[in-house]
Amino acid sequence: MKRLFAILAVASLFGVCSGCASSASSTQDVSKLLAVTDVKTGWFDAGIENGMNKLVPTLMVTLKNVSRERVALVQLNAVIRRVGEQEEWGGAYTRAIGSPGLAPGQSTPPIVLRSNLGYTGTEPRNVMFNNHLFVDARIQLFAKYGGGSWVKLGEYPVARELLTQ
Repeated sequence: MKRLFAILAVASLFGVCSGCASSASSTQDVSKLLAVTDVKTGWFDAGIENGMNKLVPTLMVTLKNVSRERVALVQLNAVIRRVGEQEEWGGAYTRAIGSPGLAPGQSTPPIVLRSNLGYTGTEPRNVMFNNHLFVDARIQLFAKYGGGSWVKLGEYPVARELLTQ
């Protein structure tokens, strides 16, 4: 009897969870629910690596809920490519909005997506931008809402600006 109860409890829980997966979160286009605001790009001073200064491309954004419902479980993925190249050069991933969600009209705190790859050099950081080997980069920002698909929210050139935060 206990075993039957346990099986029914698990089946009931699975039914609730599968109902969640098929809710509006998996069918709504996240780009219609959230607006990207307060965009800032630049090159973050990542310190010293192997005795050289390191700069990494960085995107800072705020997301605003422009829908009429609470939005939860949003992930962001930044794909970074150097200008003129098609292959991915670096990237960053984060959970932008957790389970409590974001109420209609509300905005997230600033979200920072910073690549693990970048440029290293022996020259001062602000001079690295002038190096003949320095190639500009662009960041494509994708979001995923609940169990939905990845949707492109925008593409941003990385400013030749030194970021310290």
